[in-house]
Amino acid sequence: MSVAGRKSVKRGGGAAKPLLFESREWDFGTLSRVYEALERIAEDELGLDIYRNQIEVITSEQMLDAYASTGMPMFYKHWSFGKHFVRNETLYRKGWQGLAYEIVINSDPCLVYIMEENSAMMQTLVLAHAAFGHNHFFKNNYAFKQWTDASSILDYLAFAKTYIADCEERYGADAVERLLDAAHALMSHGIHRYPGKHAPDLISEQRRQKERGEHAEKTFNVLWRTLPKTTGRARKKPDEERRRAMLGLPEENLLYFLEKTAPRLAPWQREVLRIVRQIAQYFYPQRQTKVMNEGCACFVHYKMMSRLHEAGRIPDGAFMEFLHSHTSVIMQPDFDDRRYSGINPYSLGFAMTQDIERIATSPTAEDRAFFPDFAGCGDPYGVLKDGWANYRDESFILQFLSPALIRKHRMFQLVDDEDEPDLLVASIHNENGYRAVRQALSRQFDVSRQDADIQVVDVNLAGDRRLLLRHQVVDGVTLDKADAGKVLQHLANLWGYDVRLVEADDAATYATHDAAPINLFQ
Repeated sequence: MSVAGRKSVKRGGGAAKPLLFESREWDFGTLSRVYEALERIAEDELGLDIYRNQIEVITSEQMLDAYASTGMPMFYKHWSFGKHFVRNETLYRKGWQGLAYEIVINSDPCLVYIMEENSAMMQTLVLAHAAFGHNHFFKNNYAFKQWTDASSILDYLAFAKTYIADCEERYGADAVERLLDAAHALMSHGIHRYPGKHAPDLISEQRRQKERGEHAEKTFNVLWRTLPKTTGRARKKPDEERRRAMLGLPEENLLYFLEKTAPRLAPWQREVLRIVRQIAQYFYPQRQTKVMNEGCACFVHYKMMSRLHEAGRIPDGAFMEFLHSHTSVIMQPDFDDRRYSGINPYSLGFAMTQDIERIATSPTAEDRAFFPDFAGCGDPYGVLKDGWANYRDESFILQFLSPALIRKHRMFQLVDDEDEPDLLVASIHNENGYRAVRQALSRQFDVSRQDADIQVVDVNLAGDRRLLLRHQVVDGVTLDKADAGKVLQHLANLWGYDVRLVEADDAATYATHDAAPINLFQ
């Protein structure tokens, strides 16, 4: 459809501008016009700072394939991805599960996958949401800057795919699959949670692969040559501090520890462990910022779609379609609703961004008391962009959740003590209660509290080389015995010797789990 053939709508006394589209149908010219209109809003009004965008139109089957491989555009092969594909395809074909309208990749250029089945309105919405909202967040949030390398992640994925395919051809698909099974089982414990010496440099990863393998083997040999020789005489106990220093203990990143020190792994196996943990590290900031990331994207798409409608660029019917989709995404089901599965991060994130905008422009006396630094400052976008850049979910909630929003969402705090027959309402809607609710909700979004704190604490170098791990128990919550046993078996197979996991806190020891290796990788 030519530009001259499109209708013009005049709103608010301004100059008439043509509609971007008139029906649900679209073509690539439509996408181009829509993107240009959104880009002007992003630059002129919102002041967003984004990576270049690369937009790919894909089919529903390609979207299912992207689901299976964690949304990445290229990935190594593994049987679990096929399992996920079959499951999601079956649910989708039967109408029991929908598909995402888009997938966005934290890369430079930022890859945005949109489904060809989307209507023209939905394409506009997902471009605003992903190509501008998520894109701005990826580029500016400090957690992504610390832990991801957007400029080289696509090249690293291509390297990983090729490297693992080469390993399958050289060492056999079964051997590689067993190794990946074990690495994936430990993937959530293959994370460095604090920045410093482990910051990633994916460009150097490919260039230094061979050198790193040789160096790792030399380091490994030096370490294990320090073991005392086995004799019938009593041996002197090795210095514990020196031993732990050589091994870098305690170590929370289990895959990193195994990659560097596991006695029986070949160089190619160490490289595969490194690939798995680098990819796990890439996704870690997304877990830390789910509320903020979706809140940013929802706020941006809401502002952009509203501006397009006010300017007469999209028809009323399309705007109503947008509102229906938007409200469905940000809806928070009640606790007794069958759809309730906890706090909806889209709902909380969008509500907080809108509330920050209100406090910055039209604060109440209560707002000024709780947020003296920015209440009434008149620069809501500046406050929001500072928040999106310098916080993660738990600190964002602790800093910006307002009493007004706590009342609106009817939040309060319960204490569930197993030794008491009744629940206790510990915090209600008063000044102390607001602060307590905010702190309690913040802890729920702290990833470090959600994941079990398991660390390698020692290795018996002078004896049977048993690996000792400790699970620091919090609030009496221990690991599921069956799951712990299965994961510990994978760990023992990679280590090559016995493994023991002790669950304890400062007051007591709760459980001990042991596993002996099965020779699967030789």
